[in-house]
Amino acid sequence: MAEVEFNKDEKEILSRKLQMYLKEELDFEVGQFDAVFLLDFIGEEIGAYFYNRGLYDAQALVESKLESITDAFYEIEKPTELAR
Repeated sequence: MAEVEFNKDEKEILSRKLQMYLKEELDFEVGQFDAVFLLDFIGEEIGAYFYNRGLYDAQALVESKLESITDAFYEIEKPTELAR
């Protein structure tokens, strides 16, 4: 699996969100550097779980859509003497 990387702007947004969450929900303040460090840790240690869940959800969606397409083929099939 290729490593998921965020660009500078994305990392800045994510670290600010993490800082806000820690301050508002846990009354704990961290600086920008510590927030980025924590963000990197979360990505390395648990990010794969979120990534895999996204893949499973995408796979289920594609399978559902493919099933709908297959059903649509049966709906437009013309009757013949040959049985399937």
